[in-house]
Amino acid sequence: MTQHHRGWQGQILKRNLQIKNKQDMKNVLIISGHTNLANNSEANKTIIEELIRTHPEYQIDLLSELYRDYIVDVAAEQEKLKWADVIVLQFPVFWYSMPSLLRKWIEDVVVHGFAYGSEGTALQGKKLIASFTTGAPAESYSKESFVGYTLEEIFGAQLKPTANLCGMQLQPFVYTCGVSYANRTDPQALETMKQRCREIGRSDRKLLI
Repeated sequence: MTQHHRGWQGQILKRNLQIKNKQDMKNVLIISGHTNLANNSEANKTIIEELIRTHPEYQIDLLSELYRDYIVDVAAEQEKLKWADVIVLQFPVFWYSMPSLLRKWIEDVVVHGFAYGSEGTALQGKKLIASFTTGAPAESYSKESFVGYTLEEIFGAQLKPTANLCGMQLQPFVYTCGVSYANRTDPQALETMKQRCREIGRSDRKLLI
C-alpha cells in the first residue's frame, strides 16, 4: 500500500470517527424546578452551577428565572423537549413531592396531542432522569422510618406512570440526601454539602448519559 493510500484511508477513518462521535452525542436538557433557585437554595444551585461549568453543551432551563409568575411559554418549552434526547428534572423535594413550579410546568407542557395520545409522540424513546435533593437524611426514607416509604416508592408512583404514558425511558433516580438549607449557618457543614453537590453536578455516570 502506498503512502498516498495510507493517508487517504487515514482521512476516511478520521472522518468516520468524527461522524460516529457526533452521532453518539446526546442533546441533554436540564430542567431546574426549584421555585427560587437564586435566593433560597444551596444544594440545587451548586448542582446547576457545576453542570453549567462542566457541561456547557447541556441546555439548562431555569424555571424560577423564566417563569416567576408561573405563566409558562408552552410552545417554547415543547421545542426544548423535542430537541432533547435526555431530559433531567433537577429539583428539591418539597413535602414528599416536586416543587409547585415544576408540577405546573409538567401540567402545562406535557399535554395530550404533544406528549401522549394518538398523535402525541414527541417524547417517545427519550430518557427521563429525576435528580433530586432532600433535606432529611437517607435513613428517613424507609419502611421503618417516620416517613414509611422509600424515595423510589414516593417518586416511582409519580413518575413511572408519566413515563409510561409518554413512551419515555425512566432511568434510575439520582438523589442526594441530608443537604438541608439549614446548613447555611454552619460554614463547615455548608462547604461539605456543596462539595457533595459538585460531585453530583460533574458526574456523567450519575446522569447516565
